[in-house]
Amino acid sequence: MSDVKSEHAVLDPKLLEILVCPVSRGPLEYDREADELVSKQARLAYPIREGVPIMLPEEARNLDD
Repeated sequence: MSDVKSEHAVLDPKLLEILVCPVSRGPLEYDREADELVSKQARLAYPIREGVPIMLPEEARNLDD
């Protein structure tokens, strides 16, 4: 039996239900591959570090880049 952990922690679905984009106040989508929360309205992707969403606009990646 392998003791390998998955690369990304699973985000709690209940947390995703209550979180909104701090810029647009719109919904967020979880991108498991990139380990980010994506706001399509604001065109920003917020990183998730060690299972914690970093909901700061200055930490977000601009999707237009």
